Amino acid sequence: MTRARRQQVSIESTPYYHCINRCVRRAFLCGTDRYSGQNFDHRRAWMIERLAQLSEVFAVDLCAYALMSNHYHLVLRIDTETLDGLTDHEVALRWTTLFRGHALVQRYLAGVAMDDAEKVAASDMLQEYRARLGDISWFMRCLNEYVARKANEEDGCKGRFWEGRFWEGRFKSQALLDEKALLACMAYVDLNPVRAGMAETPESSDYTSVQQRSLELSEPKKISVAPLPALLPLVNKNNVESPWQDTLCHVRLMDYLELVDWTGRALRKGKRHAISPAQSPILVRLGINADDWLKHMKPRPNRLLQAVGSVQSLRDYARAIGKRWLCEQRRASVVYAEV
Repeated sequence: MTRARRQQVSIESTPYYHCINRCVRRAFLCGTDRYSGQNFDHRRAWMIERLAQLSEVFAVDLCAYALMSNHYHLVLRIDTETLDGLTDHEVALRWTTLFRGHALVQRYLAGVAMDDAEKVAASDMLQEYRARLGDISWFMRCLNEYVARKANEEDGCKGRFWEGRFWEGRFKSQALLDEKALLACMAYVDLNPVRAGMAETPESSDYTSVQQRSLELSEPKKISVAPLPALLPLVNKNNVESPWQDTLCHVRLMDYLELVDWTGRALRKGKRHAISPAQSPILVRLGINADDWLKHMKPRPNRLLQAVGSVQSLRDYARAIGKRWLCEQRRASVVYAEV
């Protein structure tokens, strides 16, 4: 039975989640329809622009993304610290960037005098808006509905259910319970175009976070798509002294890029092989076994695992969402075994 999204998200267990959504039937996010000859690459620019806007409005950080021909991947982090630090006025300003907001909230922003009952009602609404600004479901809803409306309008589709005419269904989410699970998922997302044959290298993969990180690191002037979404950074020369402050994890950006590149080249050859001496310290430092890593990075089955991480973190997450056990827990935990 399908579980409500709020029963699958446990902030106490992890703020990191892998989200996926797929287009219905032969709808396109990008690429060329071989039947009609129509090209849809401009739709990925819609996604990038919307992600840039939503990452500024929501207290949800973007860790990684990959926009494919008929689906997309996002790795998101719920930023509870920023959310808790927002004033009511800031909450109202952020929410009304996307929505009109209730008349009482508009009066609050305009500084119009209100009686006590109106103030209480406005405060209750602002608390609800605050919760939504830290809600992955609302983030995804604002992304999916926006793109679906534009695509359906372009395709000449009419009707009430805008999202249902473009997206296959509600988005799928996967909890990332520890740093190893986070890094594995980010690398998996960043390598999607390489595995699909859409790009030769990670840095040449258009509309991916790994390309954005690579270009920002080497040649920022080459970035032509604007505005780009803000990515939660990895450790670099500017924050090496305090790596956990406003960063994804304590892994350096160059180490992550090398890890993605090594994994991609190994997968492109279609077989597992030993890690070269220059790259083995990266995996040793992360506590990841090379064979298990490559096995984990192969294309996934249709069913997305609900959560990935160490055995203990999976057990803790199951208890947090009111379950005794998670399906396929053994397979999900093999690459994250304690070392």
